[in-house]
Order: sequence, then C-alpha cells, then structure tokens
Amino acid sequence: MTEQILVSQSFPPSENRTDWAATPSGFDAYVMKTYGRFDLTLERGQGCVVRDPQGRSYLDFVAGIATCALGHAHPALVAALTQQIQKLHHVSNLYYIPEQGQLAAWLVQNSCADRVFFCNSGAEANEAAIKLARKYARTVLGIDEPAMITAQSSFHGRTLATITATGQPKYQKDFHPLVPGFTYVPFNDIAAIEAAIADLDAEKRTCAAILLEPLQGEGGVRPGEREYFHAVRRICDEKGILLILDEVQAGMGRTGKLWGYEHLGIEPDVFTSAKGLGGGIPIGAMLCKESCNVLQPGDHASTFGGNPFACAAALCVAQVLETDGFLEGVSARGEQLRAGLQAIANRYPHLVTQVRGWGLIDGMELAADIDLKALDVVKAAIEAGLLLVPAGPKVVRFVPPLIVSEAEVDRAIGMVEKVLAKLAGSDR
Repeated sequence: MTEQILVSQSFPPSENRTDWAATPSGFDAYVMKTYGRFDLTLERGQGCVVRDPQGRSYLDFVAGIATCALGHAHPALVAALTQQIQKLHHVSNLYYIPEQGQLAAWLVQNSCADRVFFCNSGAEANEAAIKLARKYARTVLGIDEPAMITAQSSFHGRTLATITATGQPKYQKDFHPLVPGFTYVPFNDIAAIEAAIADLDAEKRTCAAILLEPLQGEGGVRPGEREYFHAVRRICDEKGILLILDEVQAGMGRTGKLWGYEHLGIEPDVFTSAKGLGGGIPIGAMLCKESCNVLQPGDHASTFGGNPFACAAALCVAQVLETDGFLEGVSARGEQLRAGLQAIANRYPHLVTQVRGWGLIDGMELAADIDLKALDVVKAAIEAGLLLVPAGPKVVRFVPPLIVSEAEVDRAIGMVEKVLAKLAGSDR
C-alpha cells in the first residue's frame, strides 16, 4: 500500500495555520517586506470574485495585476491542471516536452513570430530579449558596444538588467551601478528617438535595439500612438535596429486583440509575453522572427521554463481565447468600462482628468492639482469591496479578468462612483 504523506495542519507548531497566515504580524515575522501590502488576506475565489477568511467578498478588478485572465477557479483551467499534475508536472529541458512544443506552435501560428523561448516571468522574458539583442548586435551587426533605447515611464521587470531598461529612476534607486548600454526617451515622441540615435552615433555607440511597450501599464496606462510606432518601425528597418515590444501586460487578449501590436499596425522583430499567458500559473515567453534567431545551445536557459504544468495552463488559456466572440467580448466590456468611468469623470472634473486604455486595461487619471492619490482611491475601493491597483501616483488601473461580465462591470462602475463621491466630499 502506498504510504500517504499528509502536510501538517499546524504551522508554526501549536498555532492554526489559517489563523496564523491570516495575521499580518505572523506573516511579517517571516516574509521579507519587499511589498507595500494592503491589510487584506484572500483565501479563495470564483470567477471575478475573491473572498477573505471572514467570508467577505470583493469584486476583483486587479486579477493578480492583469494575470488571472480566466479569473479564479475557472473550470477549464482546473480540469487542465488536474489532468496535467496527474501525468507529469516538471522535467528538464534536456528532453522534449510535448506540451511546450504545442504551446510554441500555437504562439507562432497566432503571432508574427517564428521561434519561442520559454521562461517563468515577464522580467525573465525581457532579460532574454535583451540578451538576444546584444548577441544579434555583436554577431550580425558587428557592434562591439550596442546600445538600447527604452522609454521613460516604462516598466520591464525587476532583474538588474530589466530595472535598468525600465525608464523610472524610483525602481533603480540604491541598485547602482546599473547595467550599461541603455538610453531613455519620452514615450510617443519620434523626434526624441531620432535625437537619441544621433547622439549615440556621435558618441561612437550604436543603437542595436529599441524596447517599448505597446501600451505603458505601470507608467500610467498610456496607449502607444499608431503614427509613432509606424515611424519607429521605419527607422528600425532603415538602420537595421531590432524593434522589441514588451507585451507582458498588454498581450494574450488583454487589449481586446491577442497582441497589443495589432492595435498599432506594425510587427516587432521580438516580443515578450507573461502574466496572462498562464492565467496565473508562472510562465513567460520571448518570441522572435527567424531573422534574429541567434541564440544557440548554452546561450540561455531556464530550469522551470516551459515545464508541462505551466504549458498546460497556457494551452488552456489559449483555447479559451480562441472561443468564438471571446476577444470581441473583451473589447465590448472595455468600452463599457471606459464609458462608465468617463461619465464619472464628467461628474467630477475636479477629481478626474482623463480615462484611457485598450480593452480591459484601463486607467483613470486623477487631477494633478489635488492631494488625492491613486492609492487613496484604491484603499477606499477595498473598503467598498472592489479591488483596484495604482499605475503610478495619479492613475487608478482597472484590469479585471477577461471573463468579466456586463453586470460585473456595471457593478464596479457603481462602486467607483460611490467611492469618488465620498472622496469628493472630503476633498472640497
């Protein structure tokens, strides 16, 4: 008889695990304080609703920060992962992994890419893209000191190279010396790109790649402009520069299209994906065209990248996204959400200056000349039973699961209006 091993329900000893874990003091006694956590513990969820240990429910318009594409406990994802965990959950990339091959094929067939490298997160995917760009610069372009242009207010990850690529000094503070070879320009400003390339040439450095987000997420939910990206694509073609797009937050249906670049009418040479790719199970991918497929055995690797369990999750997400009308539904719910938020902005113009976004990644910008911060709105929304997330100090971000219903969007809009009405009274 197979011996059954049970995990103790008491951890630490003499304390109930659930009660202990739900206590911030117990949690903070062991976990590094690298996050500014809200005083909220979540233990279960269904669809777009999550619950705390006391049974209070919250409408989730954070979705793990644009990650839980299918919401919580989605039946298809539960079934796919249950089946996979009973077969094989992890093996080394020393061997062929059928699920990884199937996922790579789906990604290639549904994008402009020809090849895929799998990892575990958006930061790792962007790290892989940076390495690919540097090797391409040296081995194909003959550039000894390649430079990469990225945008101010961008966000590309927390590794040393990706926080260097991130055009926000607040993320770089205290981590110097940073990785050399990065130059920053304002987003949606083609003259700044042209000037940066000229400056690099004057310094005897050469721009080998431009890394941009189709829509800046952490930088305030700022969509890219079609004319800008067409001009960037033209410059890259003329000068042999790789165009890399960070699709970590915008990709996998989040914007109402499968990829953010589809809104812009251009194709990148390289792009990255994560977050919604696995529906909440950690997986990332760096995808490229064959023309820049320069990485060889030994150049890059990931122990967990593309394991069967993560790929089964991503294949399930892909299957749901392919359902007839699904992406159209994302677009419709996004239009509904923006219309509702704009109506609120019209009623409170002294509080809200702009509503913007694509699909179900939307931002509500607060007036610059008032004390009200995005964090204030988020905290008040939590009290009202709605989970939101800031995108910078003055922008409230809305990124619900892609399965959110019309009724749930209406409910969220009503909750936001009540929150702002209360805050408007205290702001006067």
